[in-house]
Amino acid sequence: MAERKIFAGPKVRRIRNALALTQTAMAEALEISPSYLNLIERNQRPLTVQLLLKLSSVYRIDLEELQGETAGGLGQLKEVFADPLLSGELPGDQELVEVADAAPNAAGGVIKLYRAYREQAARLSDLTALMAGDDRVPVASGRLPLDEVREVLERRPAYFADIEAAAESFANGLVAGGDLKDWLKNERGIATRILPVHVMPDLRRRFDRHSMRLFLSERLSRADQAQEIATEVARLALRSQIEAALDELPLSSDEARRIARFELTRSAALALLMPYGAFLLAAQNTRYDIDLIRARFAVSFGHAAARLVMLQRPGAAGIPFFLMEIDAAGHVIRKAGAQGFPQARFGGNCPKLNVHAAFQEPERILAETVVMPDGWTFLTIARTLEGPVVGFGERLRRTALLIGCDAALRDSLVYGRSDALQVAVGPACRLCERRGCLSRAEPPLTRPLALDETSAGLGSFDFQ
Repeated sequence: MAERKIFAGPKVRRIRNALALTQTAMAEALEISPSYLNLIERNQRPLTVQLLLKLSSVYRIDLEELQGETAGGLGQLKEVFADPLLSGELPGDQELVEVADAAPNAAGGVIKLYRAYREQAARLSDLTALMAGDDRVPVASGRLPLDEVREVLERRPAYFADIEAAAESFANGLVAGGDLKDWLKNERGIATRILPVHVMPDLRRRFDRHSMRLFLSERLSRADQAQEIATEVARLALRSQIEAALDELPLSSDEARRIARFELTRSAALALLMPYGAFLLAAQNTRYDIDLIRARFAVSFGHAAARLVMLQRPGAAGIPFFLMEIDAAGHVIRKAGAQGFPQARFGGNCPKLNVHAAFQEPERILAETVVMPDGWTFLTIARTLEGPVVGFGERLRRTALLIGCDAALRDSLVYGRSDALQVAVGPACRLCERRGCLSRAEPPLTRPLALDETSAGLGSFDFQ
């Protein structure tokens, strides 16, 4: 059988440069001549199977990185140049191979630009059809891919069994005393470096394929830096599990899949930082005290709270929490739930919820029991979250997080000790018929307004 030959010279050169090796030193380790290595790096000689195995054993290189297309870059470049606008520009695929191998960052930039072009063209097409009154345009055409992903993830449990099992196995397999940063360096040859704000002003994290370095912003706290490192590890080590989970989601477009892949990768990162078994035990032993839990795992309040929502392994489940994060203007940034976010029963849009009051007392934990119009009660815990560090003249990004559960479970939580009065809330003003509510912002859809010039109620909108 013929031996498979692979031309991957630029990749070999990047590996050598990342390890600060001369051609002579690498050639000696691979048991070949420096001149032969020079020909390999210039794509004038192939990488044989024997050399691939040697590279893998000596430098712990993932064979997929050398044999396959880097992160699908070649396939995506082919799609770009298959567009009618560019279809006649290249005589064949060889130039694309050279670009993908020799300049992966530039190739990634071209792919991102083309993706943005396609998304914008699709949205303009929908908008044109809507303005023209075309009845063939579906109602969902105005919905962005991000909206679709949010709806899908909010409706299902925030637990992905394969990702959890793989993350826990990975964490247990780390060398004693080692961490995720060490794994990136030792197993993938990726060095991590913190960059000052003036060098990387707009990004939290960036992986440079050419230099094999992961750059993190100095704006990030230690916990956020650890989360970004874990995200990179999850992207590399849990790729197959993330793709399998992605295939289970009913998404209608490639852009929606890309956004969902990002969300699943960040969830996998939390699973790496807080392995399931150890985290569940810590949560139960501390009676779900989020501050104690985050100290134990060196994560942020937001990370620990989000991880609590993911504890739904059959036979080893935690309390079924749900979570919501908003900004100061009331925009909902994310929702999630151990059994899906309880939109119908809880809603989350009542202005009397403590998540809104949290902005008045930054970093203080507010716990209270809320009562819905149908009598259902929930224990809610709210606290503000601080964004990246800002310089003088910049405005701090501050959001507020609400994590809640059925009030019947309050005795299992340290926050359930509060004897505060129950607060009467509703799912949203338009769906709530509570009379005399001082916080009402809109009249209910189900009742007619009571407009009486001789009297006025306590609320902004009186109704019959």
